[in-house]
Amino acid sequence: MDGPSTELGRRVRLTDVSVALGRHPRAAAGSVAVKQLLAMMDGFGIATAVVSNLASRWHAPAAGNRELVEMLDGVDRLHACWTVLPDVCGEIGAADEFVERARTAGVVAVRAFPADHRYRLDGPDLTDLHGALVRARLPLLVEASQTSWEAVEAVAHRFDGHTLVIGDVGYRSLRTVAGVLSRCDNVYLDISYLASHCGLEWLVGRFGAGRFLFGTGSPLRDPAEVVTRLLWSELDDDAVTQIGSGTAGRLFRTERKPS
Repeated sequence: MDGPSTELGRRVRLTDVSVALGRHPRAAAGSVAVKQLLAMMDGFGIATAVVSNLASRWHAPAAGNRELVEMLDGVDRLHACWTVLPDVCGEIGAADEFVERARTAGVVAVRAFPADHRYRLDGPDLTDLHGALVRARLPLLVEASQTSWEAVEAVAHRFDGHTLVIGDVGYRSLRTVAGVLSRCDNVYLDISYLASHCGLEWLVGRFGAGRFLFGTGSPLRDPAEVVTRLLWSELDDDAVTQIGSGTAGRLFRTERKPS
């Protein structure tokens, strides 16, 4: 790339909050291992990443979470993001115990898949877990396609201090998204799917750069899309830096991994 964005790209420290290891059971995305992920990050100038395990979503959440910690052991640039479940079937343990294990393992955030795993984000089965996450200051990531905006807003209002990061947000949702962001200051957006023309610039102008986080959606999306969208946006350098890593560092505490 030529022009001012090239120099900015060298200066901005990018933190990817939406990337996964493993093999997707249906998508033709191949199987991503740690070595491949790091090579991808180096190629796109991504310094650090908050990483999930596809096995935790598509196969066995508890086993996939344990496997993820093993895969990331000793890799300072990669931070674990565990998959959560309501404890109605005894799969992950009581909420406080689960969160304590997550913190001990160096987990910086958790992901929920309500539609895939058949529960409600705002349902009573997840109440204890929401409370435990708030107390531990662990952000909760969830794709918009996995729940409803009504459920997101209900959880955001009920659990003061909760951090909700919503991904899989496309341009058709902008009016709804704007309403939720205006009413819930603890809701943030992962921009990995936000492919609308100047949509990011409009949102930042309305709500500030601190409500948005950089994510690639890899391996299901091409990282080049969002890297180009952010670095070649019409946002000023401070806003790009904030979205690129500043908000993630504040919310996810990704500055360093515990020894």
